Amino acid sequence: MDPEGLALLLPHASLATLADSWLREDCPGLNHAALVTGAAPSQAALWAKSPGVLAGRPFFDAVFAQVNCQVSWFLPEGSKLVPVARVAEVRGPAHCLLLGERVALNVLARCSGIASTAAAAVEAARATGWAGHVAGTRKTTPGFRMVEKYGLLVGGAASHRYDLGGLVMVKDNHVVAAGSVEKAVLRARRAADFTLKVEVECSSLQEAVKAAEAGADLVLLDNFRPEELHPTAATLKARFPSVGVEASGGITLGNLPKFCGPHIDVISLGLLTQAAPALDFSLKLFAEGASPVPRTTSPEAKEDDAGSG
Repeated sequence: MDPEGLALLLPHASLATLADSWLREDCPGLNHAALVTGAAPSQAALWAKSPGVLAGRPFFDAVFAQVNCQVSWFLPEGSKLVPVARVAEVRGPAHCLLLGERVALNVLARCSGIASTAAAAVEAARATGWAGHVAGTRKTTPGFRMVEKYGLLVGGAASHRYDLGGLVMVKDNHVVAAGSVEKAVLRARRAADFTLKVEVECSSLQEAVKAAEAGADLVLLDNFRPEELHPTAATLKARFPSVGVEASGGITLGNLPKFCGPHIDVISLGLLTQAAPALDFSLKLFAEGASPVPRTTSPEAKEDDAGSG
């Protein structure tokens, strides 16, 4: 899907609510620094200082909309960033620009980092000739899920279920609570009715067969080594060709190609949201009529760029 069109997935009310909550967290009371800058009309350039995939424009826009600033973009969503790149320009009262600065940069950096990691995972999988789905998981930051799931999509990965209502996932603890795989799947099928699929986490071929026989739509082969995964998936598919097979657990960008195979439909990685490094962006004010120039940072000072705020 064209990354530009993905913004349509984001409800305007949800964007505004998120942006408002982030700004309130950062400035719940008096903004003393506003007296330093004043309210004169100002402009700032957004610079990308590390390579990766640009993602999170709608959230960046939403933050600045809350503080009465306007954003003009020079690069589309999903662009491959080659530093140092001028990405956008923001205009508004000086104190408003700086009120939204850190919040907007944090969201953009995090979302772009996830998109970049997702894109790397998809590229690694496609290089093997595998055509299945590289997906994220529900291992997201509380209160930040919409941003992280959106970042996965911009990077070309599948978001997996957005929340508990998107798929009935029967995990090992559900099986223990229900008493058996068969009982757990039966209850899940009743809960799912005809509107949802049922997926069962399995640690052996025997469990996977029981789950498929009980009516699971998908089987998640959890923490299988590649040499165990592929024959298990092949055996399962031979008996239940319509059952989807997902591989998860212990998968990294480095070993991902080993998990790609003809009987694997989905490969999910928690690291896409849990371990993706944020990209480096900066927002620098410049005088009206002047040409914006990125501020260079020495390698030693890079980690401390812009201080703690």
